[in-house]
Amino acid sequence: MHGGAIREDIGGGPRLAERYRSVRELSAALVAPLSDADSTLQSMPDASPAKWHLAHTTWFFETFLLRDNLPGYRLFHERWPFLFNSYYEAEGPRHPRAARGMLARPALDEVLAYRAHVDAAMAALLERSDLKDLIELGLAHEQQHQELLLTDIKHALWSNPLGPAYAAPPSVSAFASAEAWIDHPGGIARIGHAGEGFAFDNEGPAHRVLLEPFALAESLVTNAEWQAFIVEGGYRTPSLWLSDGWAWVQHDKVATPLYWHEDEAFGHAGWQKRDPAAPVTHVSYYEADAFATWAGARLPTEFEWEAIGQSHDPAAGNQLDAAGAIMPSGSPDLFGDCWQWTRSAYLPFPRFRPAEGAVGEYNGKFMSGQFVLKGASCATPRGHSRASYRNFFYPHQRWQFTGLRLAKDL
Repeated sequence: MHGGAIREDIGGGPRLAERYRSVRELSAALVAPLSDADSTLQSMPDASPAKWHLAHTTWFFETFLLRDNLPGYRLFHERWPFLFNSYYEAEGPRHPRAARGMLARPALDEVLAYRAHVDAAMAALLERSDLKDLIELGLAHEQQHQELLLTDIKHALWSNPLGPAYAAPPSVSAFASAEAWIDHPGGIARIGHAGEGFAFDNEGPAHRVLLEPFALAESLVTNAEWQAFIVEGGYRTPSLWLSDGWAWVQHDKVATPLYWHEDEAFGHAGWQKRDPAAPVTHVSYYEADAFATWAGARLPTEFEWEAIGQSHDPAAGNQLDAAGAIMPSGSPDLFGDCWQWTRSAYLPFPRFRPAEGAVGEYNGKFMSGQFVLKGASCATPRGHSRASYRNFFYPHQRWQFTGLRLAKDL
């Protein structure tokens, strides 16, 4: 969510202006393959229309930067803040999340005009050093929505019986992984963001944790390994599952990862033959935990993952570089392909305090009932993530590129 450009102390001025332009242009490129009808689709309450993602990220800059810092700035449309606020209670009432797909108007072209209006006004603020941190937050926020836009449109197109493609399939082949482990001796580890550059508030404060000796798998769990789990009755064996997970399997009649059908999987290129060597994705925390139990292992804690991740390049691996079809392919890198479930509940670190004002609602108020994921996915903009990054979702959710890497005690 979340090395690379985001870790540089880029300051204001031309370098920040170039970064702003690059991030905003990528969002526009991601919707270029979509029609107005495509960009209005909302296939479930957890997802949002592509058009809404474009407008909401623009609303963020208009609301938290332009409105209060650019004298004479006028809202593009006085009623649009109601439409495109997400969950900021301090900003007042808003359109219901589950009904965003009902917004046939404004049209996509009008939303793109809104973005152009805000971008032109933002040019006057990009050299202000006192606004750098807030601009960085806005850019990181937009990168998160770039990934959400891609996963949401994937779910929407999958919901169409015709299985239409978002883009042509990429020319990648799966990395042939071998079973190997990264050993860690345990001891005291320093966790959380404490360096230079941008980080979300939930990544700190940095603090110490005590780790017991453990090992983390070098490779992600693959489709072939997951198929073996299915064949051996993984979805039919209650002893493998947490109680809530087994109730979820029974209620929703879950028998495979999301987007699987026979020997195919649905992706941004439509229905394609499933590659056994590629990392499994679109599995819930419940499924990941059950698989780990079946495999005689466990999920890592977020602290174990981060302790090893600190020595790896967060900008490496299969991550998003440009618009087009994306798919997990596997690699020897710790980052990329899919977000990796940990067994850690999403809770505040010691001495955590949310930021003052409306932006303080960004992360802290969601620290209940969710689990932390680490790494990055093939839909994560390259350079967005880092070892301290804390992605988080509810344990039943799986429309994101979520997978797993096993851990074991030593």
